[in-house]
Amino acid sequence: MSFVTAATCGTEHHEWLQAIDFYDKELDILEKRLAEIISKNTGMDAMAGAEHFQNQFIVQRNNIDELRHSIREHDHKTAEDAWAHAGHIHSELVSEHAGVKEDFDSFEKVIKEVRSEFNDYLSKWM
Repeated sequence: MSFVTAATCGTEHHEWLQAIDFYDKELDILEKRLAEIISKNTGMDAMAGAEHFQNQFIVQRNNIDELRHSIREHDHKTAEDAWAHAGHIHSELVSEHAGVKEDFDSFEKVIKEVRSEFNDYLSKWM
C-alpha cells in the first residue's frame, strides 16, 4: 500500500477554497453590473443577453457550492487519513485529489470564459 504526504493536498485545498471565494465575490460584482444594464436597456437583444448571464451566474453559483463541498469533504478525508498514518495519505486519496483538482481546473476555465463573454456583453450595452 502506497502513502503520500498530506501537506501538498492541504495547501492546494486552501488555495482552491480561496479562489472559489474570490470567484463567488466576483459573481456578486457581475450581477450588480448586469442589474445596471437591465435597468438602462429594455430592448430584446439586451434582455436576451441578460437572461443568458442570469442563468450562467446561477449555474456558476451551483458549481461553486458543489466544488466547495467536494474540496471540504476531500480535505476532511485526507486530514483523517494523515492523522491515522503519520502525515501520509493512501494512494486512493491521492487519485481522488487529482480528480478534485481536475474539477477545480475545469470550473476555473469555465468561470473565466463566462467572465470574458460577460465583459464583451458589457462593452456592447454599457
